[in-house]
Amino acid sequence: MKGTGSPKLLFENLDLTPIHHILWKNLHKTGPGRPIQYNPEWDLRALMTRQLLQIPYIKDLVKRLNRNSYLREACGYRDRTPTEAHFTQMKKRIGVEGFKTIEEHLRREALKHRSHQPLAAEGLIQAACMDGTDLPAWSSRDPHNTRQGLGDPDARVGRGKKGFMLGYQSLFLVDIEGFPLSHVEASLNVNEKRLVAGLLDKVLGESIEVELVAGDSQYESGEVFSTLESRKMSHVIPWRRLKRRVNPVDVLSVKDRIDVEGPEYLRAVYHRLRAPAEGFIGRAKSRLAYQRFTWQGVDNACIHVCLVLCVAYAVCIAAYRIGRPELRQSVAYFA
Repeated sequence: MKGTGSPKLLFENLDLTPIHHILWKNLHKTGPGRPIQYNPEWDLRALMTRQLLQIPYIKDLVKRLNRNSYLREACGYRDRTPTEAHFTQMKKRIGVEGFKTIEEHLRREALKHRSHQPLAAEGLIQAACMDGTDLPAWSSRDPHNTRQGLGDPDARVGRGKKGFMLGYQSLFLVDIEGFPLSHVEASLNVNEKRLVAGLLDKVLGESIEVELVAGDSQYESGEVFSTLESRKMSHVIPWRRLKRRVNPVDVLSVKDRIDVEGPEYLRAVYHRLRAPAEGFIGRAKSRLAYQRFTWQGVDNACIHVCLVLCVAYAVCIAAYRIGRPELRQSVAYFA
């Protein structure tokens, strides 16, 4: 591998010491019992490496670690590497809340390093965009109930970007620079409007303030507008064109599948916010194996997305620490 711009360089610039209490949950360091053979920080690095290098399955990750001494060194392992069951046990031990805490820590660290955005570094996000995408499930349909998965009962049939499919969905909140702020997962048959409140509450719970939120026309509803107004957030959401309804002249209206029409300044804000959100989702799919979800259950789907965002935040942190802020979104540089 390259001497620079590698997974080793990424992890060398990542300090996970503040989250050791999460990683070492339910593990003993002293006293009777079998000693800890693998540092859980190494295991987290390995799971992040899986997303970074787009390795399909945990068993393939174990094979790569066994065969590639450079990857073992980058993660922290020496001559021996864990088994597939070890990673499964580690994931269950930390749990979905633990991975959310790890993600939250890395997000705060990444925000602090954005020196060219001093307000964002203090948690003040002036504008952001909501956008969702589908996450295919690792399951087939149940022959007795074709609306859910056979091996994954949490998976549901719903409308994805390319028609009906079985799986889950993620709703992201992304700022004007394509930096992900929050996410929430649910079965694919859940209406995205119902996820907005949970998405915003998660952001506000981390002392991040968002002043304006944009979204496409599917979020045009009184419930969503009330949710945003109750949290003192402005919004730029286009109105759909419905029969027997005349849209106000001071709002955006859907013109076709992509464009909108209305006041020019609102159109500029809408397009300026939509592009980074779609760009982030595109990078997550093409560079971070977002849609290569091989676990089962909505909690595991959330853990999977947490690992995807952990890598994105780690790339941002490492880019600033090596003095190359232009690489803050370049996952390929560290792969």
